[in-house]
Amino acid sequence: MHDKRWSSGLGFILATIGAAVGLGNLWRFSFLAGENGGGAFVLIYIACVFLIGMPIMLAELVLGRTGGGSAIHSIKALVSKTGASNGWQIIGFMSVFIAFVGIAYYSVVGGWTVDFAAQGIVGKVTSVDGTIATGRFNAMLANPWRLLLGHSIFIGGVMLVLIRGVQGGIEAFSRILMPALFIMLAGLMSYALVTGDTAQAFDFLFSPDWSAVTGKTVIVAAGQAFFSLAIGVGIMITYGAYVPEGISLGRSVAIIALVDTGIALMAGLAIFPLVFAQGLDPAGGPGLIFVTLPTAFGQMTGGAIVGAVFFVLLFFAAFTTGIGTLEPVVAWMAEQRGMSRTRGTILAGSAAWFIGITALLSFNIWKDIFPLNGVPGFAGKGVFDTMDFAIASVLLPFNGFMIALFTGWIMAKIVRGKLGLSATLESVWIWTLRILLPLAIILIAVWK
Repeated sequence: MHDKRWSSGLGFILATIGAAVGLGNLWRFSFLAGENGGGAFVLIYIACVFLIGMPIMLAELVLGRTGGGSAIHSIKALVSKTGASNGWQIIGFMSVFIAFVGIAYYSVVGGWTVDFAAQGIVGKVTSVDGTIATGRFNAMLANPWRLLLGHSIFIGGVMLVLIRGVQGGIEAFSRILMPALFIMLAGLMSYALVTGDTAQAFDFLFSPDWSAVTGKTVIVAAGQAFFSLAIGVGIMITYGAYVPEGISLGRSVAIIALVDTGIALMAGLAIFPLVFAQGLDPAGGPGLIFVTLPTAFGQMTGGAIVGAVFFVLLFFAAFTTGIGTLEPVVAWMAEQRGMSRTRGTILAGSAAWFIGITALLSFNIWKDIFPLNGVPGFAGKGVFDTMDFAIASVLLPFNGFMIALFTGWIMAKIVRGKLGLSATLESVWIWTLRILLPLAIILIAVWK
Protein backbone atom coordinates (compact mmCIF):
# COMPACT_ATOMS: atom_id res chain seq x y z
CA MET A 1 0.00 0.00 0.00
CA HIS A 2 1.62 3.27 -1.12
CA ASP A 3 1.20 6.52 0.81
CA LYS A 4 -1.23 8.96 -0.79
CA ARG A 5 -0.53 12.21 1.15
CA TRP A 6 2.33 14.62 1.70
CA SER A 7 3.77 14.16 5.18
CA SER A 8 3.79 17.93 5.90
CA GLY A 9 3.36 21.40 4.43
CA LEU A 10 7.15 21.62 3.88
CA GLY A 11 7.17 18.31 2.05
CA PHE A 12 4.34 19.51 -0.20
CA ILE A 13 6.02 22.85 -0.96
CA LEU A 14 9.41 21.24 -1.73
CA ALA A 15 7.82 18.63 -4.00
CA THR A 16 5.75 21.27 -5.80
CA ILE A 17 8.74 23.59 -6.22
CA GLY A 18 10.63 20.55 -7.52
CA ALA A 19 7.92 19.94 -10.11
CA ALA A 20 7.88 23.61 -11.15
CA VAL A 21 11.63 24.34 -11.08
CA GLY A 22 13.28 22.60 -13.99
CA LEU A 23 14.60 23.16 -17.48
CA GLY A 24 11.91 25.85 -17.82
CA ASN A 25 13.81 27.98 -15.29
CA LEU A 26 17.42 27.22 -16.20
CA TRP A 27 17.40 26.33 -19.91
CA ARG A 28 14.20 27.74 -21.43
CA PHE A 29 14.09 31.02 -19.43
CA SER A 30 17.71 31.85 -20.23
CA PHE A 31 17.54 31.30 -23.96
CA LEU A 32 14.12 32.98 -24.30
CA ALA A 33 15.38 36.04 -22.39
CA GLY A 34 18.41 36.03 -24.69
CA GLU A 35 16.33 35.76 -27.86
CA ASN A 36 13.69 38.31 -26.79
CA GLY A 37 15.88 41.21 -25.75
CA GLY A 38 16.35 40.65 -22.03
CA GLY A 39 14.79 43.16 -19.60
CA ALA A 40 11.39 43.76 -21.23
CA PHE A 41 10.83 40.02 -21.64
CA VAL A 42 11.86 39.39 -18.01
CA LEU A 43 9.40 42.00 -16.66
CA ILE A 44 6.52 40.70 -18.84
CA TYR A 45 7.32 37.14 -17.74
CA ILE A 46 7.27 38.14 -14.04
CA ALA A 47 3.95 39.97 -14.57
CA CYS A 48 2.51 36.86 -16.24
CA VAL A 49 3.68 34.65 -13.36
CA PHE A 50 1.87 36.74 -10.74
CA LEU A 51 -1.19 37.89 -12.70
CA ILE A 52 -1.91 34.69 -14.66
CA GLY A 53 0.21 31.91 -13.19
CA MET A 54 -0.55 32.21 -9.48
CA PRO A 55 -4.37 32.42 -9.76
CA ILE A 56 -4.43 29.35 -12.06
CA MET A 57 -2.01 27.40 -9.84
CA LEU A 58 -4.26 28.09 -6.84
CA ALA A 59 -7.28 26.98 -8.89
CA GLU A 60 -5.58 23.71 -9.86
CA LEU A 61 -4.51 22.92 -6.30
CA VAL A 62 -7.99 23.55 -4.89
CA LEU A 63 -9.57 21.43 -7.67
CA GLY A 64 -7.22 18.59 -6.73
CA ARG A 65 -7.78 18.88 -2.99
CA THR A 66 -11.56 19.07 -3.43
CA GLY A 67 -11.68 16.34 -6.09
CA GLY A 68 -9.31 14.01 -4.23
CA GLY A 69 -7.71 12.10 -7.11
CA SER A 70 -5.96 12.28 -10.46
CA ALA A 71 -6.83 15.18 -12.79
CA ILE A 72 -9.37 13.03 -14.66
CA HIS A 73 -10.91 11.61 -11.46
CA SER A 74 -11.01 15.01 -9.70
CA ILE A 75 -12.66 16.92 -12.54
CA LYS A 76 -15.16 14.09 -13.13
CA ALA A 77 -16.08 14.06 -9.42
CA LEU A 78 -16.44 17.86 -9.31
CA VAL A 79 -18.55 17.96 -12.48
CA SER A 80 -20.84 15.36 -10.91
CA LYS A 81 -20.94 17.20 -7.56
CA THR A 82 -21.84 20.56 -9.13
CA GLY A 83 -24.18 19.18 -11.80
CA ALA A 84 -22.12 20.97 -14.45
CA SER A 85 -21.98 19.94 -18.12
CA ASN A 86 -19.91 16.84 -18.85
CA GLY A 87 -18.05 18.95 -21.40
CA TRP A 88 -15.94 20.33 -18.53
CA GLN A 89 -14.33 16.91 -18.18
CA ILE A 90 -12.07 17.92 -21.06
CA ILE A 91 -9.91 19.66 -18.40
CA GLY A 92 -9.05 16.33 -16.78
CA PHE A 93 -8.34 14.55 -20.04
CA MET A 94 -6.31 17.49 -21.39
CA SER A 95 -4.26 17.65 -18.19
CA VAL A 96 -3.23 14.00 -18.43
CA PHE A 97 -2.66 14.18 -22.22
CA ILE A 98 -0.44 17.28 -21.87
CA ALA A 99 1.56 15.62 -19.09
CA PHE A 100 2.01 12.46 -21.18
CA VAL A 101 3.21 14.24 -24.34
CA GLY A 102 5.17 16.70 -22.18
CA ILE A 103 7.24 14.06 -20.40
CA ALA A 104 7.82 12.22 -23.70
CA TYR A 105 9.69 15.12 -25.33
CA TYR A 106 10.93 16.70 -22.06
CA SER A 107 12.76 13.45 -21.31
CA VAL A 108 14.73 13.87 -24.55
CA VAL A 109 16.17 17.19 -23.29
CA GLY A 110 16.50 15.54 -19.87
CA GLY A 111 18.72 13.03 -21.68
CA TRP A 112 20.91 15.89 -22.90
CA THR A 113 21.45 16.90 -19.25
CA VAL A 114 22.38 13.30 -18.39
CA ASP A 115 24.92 13.33 -21.24
CA PHE A 116 26.43 16.72 -20.33
CA ALA A 117 26.49 15.96 -16.57
CA ALA A 118 28.41 12.74 -17.31
CA GLN A 119 30.82 14.64 -19.59
CA GLY A 120 31.24 17.32 -16.91
CA ILE A 121 32.08 14.78 -14.21
CA VAL A 122 34.90 13.31 -16.37
CA GLY A 123 36.12 16.81 -17.30
CA LYS A 124 35.08 16.85 -20.97
CA VAL A 125 32.30 19.45 -21.00
CA THR A 126 34.38 22.59 -21.49
CA SER A 127 35.68 23.95 -24.79
CA VAL A 128 37.88 26.95 -25.53
CA ASP A 129 36.34 27.36 -28.95
CA GLY A 130 32.70 27.97 -29.91
CA THR A 131 33.09 25.99 -33.12
CA ILE A 132 34.27 22.92 -31.19
CA ALA A 133 31.44 23.31 -28.65
CA THR A 134 28.90 23.59 -31.47
CA GLY A 135 30.41 20.54 -33.15
CA ARG A 136 30.16 18.50 -29.93
CA PHE A 137 26.52 19.47 -29.37
CA ASN A 138 25.60 18.75 -32.99
CA ALA A 139 27.45 15.42 -32.85
CA MET A 140 25.31 14.42 -29.85
CA LEU A 141 22.09 15.43 -31.65
CA ALA A 142 23.14 13.58 -34.80
CA ASN A 143 23.63 10.31 -32.91
CA PRO A 144 20.22 8.68 -32.26
CA TRP A 145 21.72 5.90 -30.10
CA ARG A 146 23.44 8.41 -27.83
CA LEU A 147 20.21 10.40 -27.48
CA LEU A 148 18.28 7.18 -26.83
CA LEU A 149 20.68 6.24 -24.01
CA GLY A 150 20.24 9.61 -22.26
CA HIS A 151 16.47 9.58 -22.79
CA SER A 152 16.22 6.02 -21.40
CA ILE A 153 18.35 6.76 -18.32
CA PHE A 154 16.33 9.90 -17.58
CA ILE A 155 12.85 8.42 -17.87
CA GLY A 156 13.97 5.18 -16.22
CA GLY A 157 15.16 7.16 -13.17
CA VAL A 158 11.86 9.06 -13.02
CA MET A 159 9.94 5.76 -13.09
CA LEU A 160 12.03 4.32 -10.23
CA VAL A 161 11.21 7.34 -8.02
CA LEU A 162 7.47 7.23 -8.83
CA ILE A 163 7.21 3.51 -8.07
CA ARG A 164 8.24 4.39 -4.48
CA GLY A 165 5.06 6.46 -4.01
CA VAL A 166 4.20 9.97 -2.86
CA GLN A 167 6.12 10.27 0.43
CA GLY A 168 8.73 7.55 -0.13
CA GLY A 169 9.50 8.63 -3.69
CA ILE A 170 8.46 12.12 -4.82
CA GLU A 171 8.69 13.86 -1.43
CA ALA A 172 11.84 12.05 -0.26
CA PHE A 173 13.78 12.91 -3.42
CA SER A 174 12.50 16.52 -3.45
CA ARG A 175 13.71 17.02 0.15
CA ILE A 176 17.23 16.11 -1.00
CA LEU A 177 17.40 17.54 -4.52
CA MET A 178 15.75 20.94 -4.00
CA PRO A 179 18.09 22.21 -1.26
CA ALA A 180 21.05 20.77 -3.22
CA LEU A 181 19.89 22.55 -6.37
CA PHE A 182 19.48 25.86 -4.54
CA ILE A 183 22.94 25.66 -2.89
CA MET A 184 24.64 24.79 -6.19
CA LEU A 185 22.81 27.56 -8.07
CA ALA A 186 23.62 30.13 -5.37
CA GLY A 187 27.29 29.13 -5.56
CA LEU A 188 27.37 29.38 -9.34
CA MET A 189 25.60 32.73 -9.31
CA SER A 190 28.09 34.12 -6.76
CA TYR A 191 30.97 32.85 -8.89
CA ALA A 192 29.49 34.41 -12.06
CA LEU A 193 28.83 37.77 -10.37
CA VAL A 194 32.40 37.94 -9.02
CA THR A 195 34.25 36.75 -12.15
CA GLY A 196 31.89 37.74 -15.02
CA ASP A 197 30.62 40.94 -16.59
CA THR A 198 28.01 41.70 -13.92
CA ALA A 199 27.19 45.24 -15.07
CA GLN A 200 26.31 44.14 -18.62
CA ALA A 201 24.31 41.16 -17.32
CA PHE A 202 22.25 43.38 -14.99
CA ASP A 203 21.70 45.88 -17.79
CA PHE A 204 20.59 43.10 -20.15
CA LEU A 205 18.24 41.40 -17.66
CA PHE A 206 16.75 44.38 -15.83
CA SER A 207 16.84 47.39 -18.22
CA PRO A 208 13.80 46.97 -20.46
CA ASP A 209 13.84 48.07 -24.08
CA TRP A 210 10.10 48.43 -24.70
CA SER A 211 10.64 49.21 -28.38
CA ALA A 212 11.69 45.58 -28.87
CA VAL A 213 8.38 44.24 -27.49
CA THR A 214 6.02 42.63 -30.00
CA GLY A 215 2.95 40.44 -29.67
CA LYS A 216 5.29 37.46 -29.97
CA THR A 217 7.26 38.65 -26.91
CA VAL A 218 4.09 38.63 -24.79
CA ILE A 219 2.92 35.25 -26.13
CA VAL A 220 6.33 33.70 -25.43
CA ALA A 221 6.51 35.26 -21.93
CA ALA A 222 3.01 34.00 -21.03
CA GLY A 223 3.81 30.55 -22.39
CA GLN A 224 7.02 30.57 -20.34
CA ALA A 225 5.02 31.45 -17.18
CA PHE A 226 2.79 28.41 -17.76
CA PHE A 227 5.79 26.21 -18.56
CA SER A 228 7.88 27.43 -15.63
CA LEU A 229 5.14 27.08 -13.00
CA ALA A 230 4.02 23.69 -14.39
CA ILE A 231 0.40 24.85 -14.64
CA GLY A 232 -2.15 23.41 -17.04
CA VAL A 233 -0.25 20.11 -17.04
CA GLY A 234 -2.25 18.31 -14.36
CA ILE A 235 0.69 18.33 -11.93
CA MET A 236 -0.92 20.83 -9.55
CA ILE A 237 -4.33 19.12 -9.65
CA THR A 238 -2.65 15.79 -8.86
CA TYR A 239 -0.36 17.22 -6.16
CA GLY A 240 -3.35 19.13 -4.70
CA ALA A 241 -5.10 15.80 -4.10
CA TYR A 242 -2.23 14.82 -1.77
CA VAL A 243 -2.43 18.00 0.38
CA PRO A 244 -3.80 17.41 3.90
CA GLU A 245 -6.49 19.76 5.21
CA GLY A 246 -5.14 22.60 7.32
CA ILE A 247 -2.36 23.59 4.92
CA SER A 248 -3.00 27.05 3.44
CA LEU A 249 -3.06 26.75 -0.34
CA GLY A 250 -2.89 30.54 -0.80
CA ARG A 251 0.31 30.86 1.23
CA SER A 252 1.80 27.79 -0.46
CA VAL A 253 1.17 29.21 -3.96
CA ALA A 254 2.81 32.52 -3.02
CA ILE A 255 5.93 30.72 -1.73
CA ILE A 256 6.12 28.40 -4.77
CA ALA A 257 5.75 31.27 -7.29
CA LEU A 258 8.32 33.46 -5.50
CA VAL A 259 10.90 30.66 -5.25
CA ASP A 260 10.28 29.53 -8.84
CA THR A 261 10.71 33.07 -10.23
CA GLY A 262 13.67 33.71 -7.96
CA ILE A 263 15.44 30.61 -9.27
CA ALA A 264 14.83 31.67 -12.89
CA LEU A 265 16.40 35.08 -12.15
CA MET A 266 19.30 33.43 -10.27
CA ALA A 267 19.87 31.21 -13.31
CA GLY A 268 20.01 34.32 -15.50
CA LEU A 269 22.55 35.89 -13.13
CA ALA A 270 24.61 32.67 -13.13
CA ILE A 271 24.64 32.47 -16.94
CA PHE A 272 24.72 35.95 -18.52
CA PRO A 273 27.73 37.45 -16.63
CA LEU A 274 29.83 34.55 -17.97
CA VAL A 275 28.36 34.88 -21.48
CA PHE A 276 29.11 38.63 -21.64
CA ALA A 277 32.54 38.28 -20.01
CA GLN A 278 33.63 36.03 -22.88
CA GLY A 279 32.03 38.26 -25.54
CA LEU A 280 29.53 35.57 -26.54
CA ASP A 281 26.04 36.01 -28.01
CA PRO A 282 23.22 36.03 -25.39
CA ALA A 283 20.73 35.20 -28.17
CA GLY A 284 22.21 31.73 -28.53
CA GLY A 285 18.80 30.06 -28.74
CA PRO A 286 18.25 26.55 -27.33
CA GLY A 287 22.00 25.95 -27.62
CA LEU A 288 22.79 28.77 -25.16
CA ILE A 289 23.40 26.37 -22.28
CA PHE A 290 24.80 23.48 -24.31
CA VAL A 291 27.09 25.45 -26.67
CA THR A 292 27.68 28.97 -25.35
CA LEU A 293 28.26 28.04 -21.69
CA PRO A 294 30.78 25.22 -22.34
CA THR A 295 32.72 27.78 -24.41
CA ALA A 296 32.57 30.27 -21.53
CA PHE A 297 33.64 27.59 -19.00
CA GLY A 298 36.56 26.63 -21.27
CA GLN A 299 37.92 30.19 -21.22
CA MET A 300 37.96 30.70 -17.47
CA THR A 301 40.10 29.52 -14.56
CA GLY A 302 38.53 26.50 -12.87
CA GLY A 303 35.98 26.28 -15.67
CA ALA A 304 36.02 22.47 -15.77
CA ILE A 305 34.81 22.28 -12.15
CA VAL A 306 32.25 25.07 -12.63
CA GLY A 307 30.99 23.36 -15.79
CA ALA A 308 30.62 20.00 -14.05
CA VAL A 309 28.66 21.57 -11.17
CA PHE A 310 26.43 23.49 -13.59
CA PHE A 311 25.41 20.46 -15.64
CA VAL A 312 24.81 18.29 -12.56
CA LEU A 313 22.58 21.15 -11.31
CA LEU A 314 20.80 21.22 -14.68
CA PHE A 315 20.17 17.47 -14.43
CA PHE A 316 18.75 17.81 -10.89
CA ALA A 317 16.36 20.53 -12.06
CA ALA A 318 15.25 18.52 -15.09
CA PHE A 319 14.80 15.35 -13.02
CA THR A 320 12.50 16.82 -10.34
CA THR A 321 10.27 18.28 -13.06
CA GLY A 322 10.30 14.97 -14.91
CA ILE A 323 8.98 13.29 -11.75
CA GLY A 324 6.16 15.83 -11.48
CA THR A 325 5.26 15.61 -15.17
CA LEU A 326 4.84 11.82 -15.27
CA GLU A 327 2.96 11.67 -11.94
CA PRO A 328 -0.45 12.89 -13.32
CA VAL A 329 -0.39 10.01 -15.82
CA VAL A 330 0.70 7.49 -13.15
CA ALA A 331 -1.95 8.74 -10.69
CA TRP A 332 -4.65 8.21 -13.33
CA MET A 333 -3.31 4.77 -14.32
CA ALA A 334 -3.16 3.70 -10.66
CA GLU A 335 -6.89 4.50 -10.29
CA GLN A 336 -7.86 1.97 -12.94
CA ARG A 337 -9.41 -1.25 -11.62
CA GLY A 338 -6.80 -3.80 -10.62
CA MET A 339 -3.88 -1.50 -11.52
CA SER A 340 -1.08 -1.20 -8.95
CA ARG A 341 1.02 1.97 -8.79
CA THR A 342 4.08 -0.01 -9.90
CA ARG A 343 2.32 -1.41 -12.97
CA GLY A 344 0.79 1.99 -13.78
CA THR A 345 4.24 3.63 -13.60
CA ILE A 346 5.83 1.02 -15.86
CA LEU A 347 3.03 1.28 -18.46
CA ALA A 348 2.88 5.10 -18.45
CA GLY A 349 6.66 5.52 -18.44
CA SER A 350 7.23 2.94 -21.19
CA ALA A 351 4.60 4.54 -23.44
CA ALA A 352 6.12 8.02 -22.90
CA TRP A 353 9.61 6.58 -23.57
CA PHE A 354 8.37 5.18 -26.89
CA ILE A 355 6.75 8.51 -27.96
CA GLY A 356 9.96 10.29 -26.92
CA ILE A 357 11.89 8.25 -29.51
CA THR A 358 9.94 10.02 -32.30
CA ALA A 359 11.00 13.37 -30.77
CA LEU A 360 14.70 12.48 -30.56
CA LEU A 361 14.73 11.17 -34.15
CA SER A 362 13.67 14.65 -35.34
CA PHE A 363 17.25 15.81 -34.62
CA ASN A 364 18.82 13.26 -36.96
CA ILE A 365 17.11 10.54 -39.05
CA TRP A 366 13.76 12.41 -39.28
CA LYS A 367 15.20 15.93 -39.41
CA ASP A 368 13.46 16.59 -42.75
CA ILE A 369 10.02 15.46 -41.55
CA PHE A 370 7.60 18.28 -40.66
CA PRO A 371 4.36 16.57 -39.53
CA LEU A 372 2.07 19.65 -39.45
CA ASN A 373 3.83 21.75 -42.08
CA GLY A 374 0.55 23.01 -43.60
CA VAL A 375 -0.91 24.17 -40.27
CA PRO A 376 -0.38 27.86 -39.35
CA GLY A 377 2.26 28.18 -36.63
CA PHE A 378 3.69 24.71 -37.29
CA ALA A 379 5.40 25.33 -40.64
CA GLY A 380 9.02 24.15 -40.67
CA LYS A 381 8.73 22.46 -37.26
CA GLY A 382 10.05 18.92 -36.82
CA VAL A 383 8.47 16.36 -34.49
CA PHE A 384 10.18 17.72 -31.34
CA ASP A 385 9.40 21.38 -32.12
CA THR A 386 5.83 20.48 -33.08
CA MET A 387 5.31 18.80 -29.68
CA ASP A 388 6.90 21.72 -27.82
CA PHE A 389 4.90 24.41 -29.64
CA ALA A 390 1.61 22.48 -29.38
CA ILE A 391 2.07 21.97 -25.63
CA ALA A 392 3.63 25.27 -24.47
CA SER A 393 1.94 27.72 -26.83
CA VAL A 394 -1.44 26.10 -27.60
CA LEU A 395 -2.64 23.42 -25.16
CA LEU A 396 -1.27 24.87 -21.89
CA PRO A 397 -2.93 28.29 -22.35
CA PHE A 398 -6.17 26.62 -23.56
CA ASN A 399 -6.27 24.30 -20.54
CA GLY A 400 -5.48 27.25 -18.25
CA PHE A 401 -8.38 29.15 -19.86
CA MET A 402 -10.77 26.24 -19.16
CA ILE A 403 -9.51 25.79 -15.57
CA ALA A 404 -10.02 29.52 -14.87
CA LEU A 405 -13.61 29.47 -16.16
CA PHE A 406 -14.52 26.19 -14.43
CA THR A 407 -13.11 27.23 -11.05
CA GLY A 408 -14.39 30.82 -11.22
CA TRP A 409 -17.94 30.11 -12.39
CA ILE A 410 -18.75 26.49 -11.42
CA MET A 411 -16.64 25.86 -8.31
CA ALA A 412 -16.67 29.29 -6.60
CA LYS A 413 -19.29 28.44 -3.93
CA ILE A 414 -17.68 25.09 -3.08
CA VAL A 415 -14.11 26.37 -2.68
CA ARG A 416 -14.85 29.56 -0.74
CA GLY A 417 -13.18 29.42 2.68
CA LYS A 418 -10.83 26.58 1.69
CA LEU A 419 -7.92 28.59 0.34
CA GLY A 420 -6.37 30.24 3.37
CA LEU A 421 -7.16 33.70 1.91
CA SER A 422 -9.06 36.63 3.38
CA ALA A 423 -12.62 37.13 2.09
CA THR A 424 -11.49 40.16 0.03
CA LEU A 425 -8.56 38.34 -1.58
CA GLU A 426 -10.82 35.35 -2.26
CA SER A 427 -13.31 37.56 -4.13
CA VAL A 428 -10.50 39.19 -6.13
CA TRP A 429 -9.18 35.72 -7.03
CA ILE A 430 -12.63 34.46 -8.14
CA TRP A 431 -13.34 37.50 -10.34
CA THR A 432 -9.83 37.30 -11.77
CA LEU A 433 -10.57 33.71 -12.81
CA ARG A 434 -14.02 34.62 -14.15
CA ILE A 435 -13.16 37.68 -16.24
CA LEU A 436 -9.57 38.93 -16.27
CA LEU A 437 -7.69 35.69 -16.90
CA PRO A 438 -9.84 34.40 -19.77
CA LEU A 439 -9.63 37.85 -21.42
CA ALA A 440 -5.86 38.00 -20.90
CA ILE A 441 -5.35 34.53 -22.40
CA ILE A 442 -7.56 35.40 -25.41
CA LEU A 443 -5.72 38.72 -25.96
CA ILE A 444 -2.32 37.00 -25.74
CA ALA A 445 -3.44 34.30 -28.17
CA VAL A 446 -4.72 36.73 -30.84
CA TRP A 447 -2.08 39.48 -30.44
CA LYS A 448 0.47 39.06 -33.20
